[in-house]
This record gives sequence, structure tokens and C-alpha cells, in this order.
Amino acid sequence: MEKVLITGAAGFIGHHLSKLLVKNGYHVMGIDNINDYYDQNLKLARLDDMSIDTSKIEYNVPLSGDITFLKLDLQDKENILELFKNEKFDYVVNLAAQAGVRYSLENPQSYIDNNITGFLSILEACRNFPVKHLVYASSSSVYGLSEEIPFSTSSHTDHPLAMYAASKKANEMMAHSYAHLFNVPSTGLRFFTVYGPWGRPDMALHIFTKAIVEDKEFEVFNHGNMSRDFTYVDDIVESIKRLIPLAPKKNNPNFNPEKPNPSMSSAPYQLFNIGNNSPVALMDYVNAVEKALGKKGKIIYKPLQPGDVTRTYADVKSLFDYIDFKPATKVEDGIRIFVEKYLELNKIK
Repeated sequence: MEKVLITGAAGFIGHHLSKLLVKNGYHVMGIDNINDYYDQNLKLARLDDMSIDTSKIEYNVPLSGDITFLKLDLQDKENILELFKNEKFDYVVNLAAQAGVRYSLENPQSYIDNNITGFLSILEACRNFPVKHLVYASSSSVYGLSEEIPFSTSSHTDHPLAMYAASKKANEMMAHSYAHLFNVPSTGLRFFTVYGPWGRPDMALHIFTKAIVEDKEFEVFNHGNMSRDFTYVDDIVESIKRLIPLAPKKNNPNFNPEKPNPSMSSAPYQLFNIGNNSPVALMDYVNAVEKALGKKGKIIYKPLQPGDVTRTYADVKSLFDYIDFKPATKVEDGIRIFVEKYLELNKIK
């Protein structure tokens, strides 16, 4: 069995990916610091769903369930290096990060500590104890001020709007330097508005659903004049699963240093968008939540928030060509499944 390390395994995407890889015959070790950015009980519930006895969690003490779980912080460089030395991972999927655009306006230091210093620990570990492939989460937010729609990985991303986006752009540059200097094969994935069951409570879908269920008001920004390339979590993790064994090679013949494409390199490095390739108007998204719940929401319309963009749209052709898979879950179906799980987890009939 090939061994995969998933960082952020108690997180939204990490939980879904861990379960999928176990089903596909991988031995999965998951690490997470279980911080309090959002309700820790949700993170523990995700681990519980993977048969981890969460009452026994101690720092840096492994627990066995469907996966092997270890509470560990990426900034703990010494223990990260020791873990790589002992476990000899075949693959690493780095999903651990300080998430959220709006939170970065209040606490930018958290993005440096978790997303940059933490990612450096992973790169150093992959350098000292080589793996076949490092896959890591970037974000569609790196496109920033760009209005070159659809967003393409061949475009430049030099105008981020918040520290979250800047930290993800930094991750891409850091990964390239380690690919070039130390031959760490890496693939960066720019996720486009991931949603689905077990999602974070700070995400729009959770906020809308909770407010409508509780008959409370909720805010919709830019007066609802926004669109997003909403991508269902099962499509995200299926893409990652297919990418894991497909590490980039050195000296890509398609890379031209005289006209460099930012998504590839002479080093073993590549970038992909993962999106649904089908933007949905925000108000259509809200309407789908209302339909799934059979209830209208109490909306307060607000101006555009600092750090937000009005629309996202992913060009996913290069990903489709590479893994022969294109995300295609309809928003109505994904929202219905989310709502069903939300009602179940919150014991609402």
C-alpha cells in the first residue's frame, strides 16, 4: 500500500479526500492542529466519521481508525521532519491552511504563520525525505484584480486582493523554487469556491442555510451581483486522487523560457485550476438553498466587501486533458446533499 500524508485532515476537503483515498487502497496518515478558527466540534465530528476516537487525541500521539491521525502543527518543524523520517511517505497532499478572505483583514499574521511558515516545513521535509509527488492547495483568489475571464493558469497573478490570496501565491512560488533547487515534484491546485457536506461554518452555503433554518436575516454582498464557479467537493477530491500518481517531470518540452507559461516549468512543477467551469449567479445559489429547504430567506443586501471579487470562472481544459476528468456536479444537486447533511448533523427534522 502506498502511503499518503494529508495535512489538514480534519478540515473540509481533507476529510473527504482521506475517505476517498482509503477506499482506493492507500494508507492514509492525516495531521491537523485542530485550531479554533471555527467550531472544533465540527473538526472532531469529521475525525469521528473516520473512526478516530477523538477522546484520546493528544499532541503528536498517533491514533488509528480508517486513517492514522496525528494532532500536529505544521509550524512544529522538528516533529514534522521526524514524522517524514519515520514514515517515508510516497505522496503528500498539503491542505492545511489558514482559510478565509475576510479573516485576513483582521489577522494577517495568521496567514504568514500557517500558510507560509507552515508550508515551508512541508517543503523542507520533502527536500530532506523525498516523496514522489507533493500536491498542495492554492486558490482561485490568486487571480485578484484580473478580469481576464475565464481565469487561466497561463495568465499572470500579480495583483492579489488580500493576505489569504498573497499567501497562496507565495506557496506557488515557494514550491517552484524547491522544485528547481531540490527536485521536489509539485502540483499546485487553484480551488474555485468548494462546497458540499461537512463544509466550514464560515462559508456562504453554511451561513445561508443556517440563517434560513433559524428564520434569521443574512447578508448578501454587492447587492447580489456576483457569480462564482462553485465546485462540489466530490469533484475536487476525485481530481486530487487522479493527480496524486501523476507527478510532473523535469524538462517539460512545452515550457519555453523565452515566453514562460506560469503554469509549468523546466523544473518538476505545474499548476491547475479545479473548478466547475460553469459560473453560477449568487442569487441563483441562494435560491437553490431556499428550494432545498422549502423556505424563503431574509436577505440584507450589502455593498462589495474589501478583498472580494465579483466573479470567478475557471478554465479547466489543462486539468481535463491531464487527468481525463472534468468537474460537473450541478449546483442544485450539491446544495441538496449539503442541506440534507446539515439537517442531519444538527439534528433538525
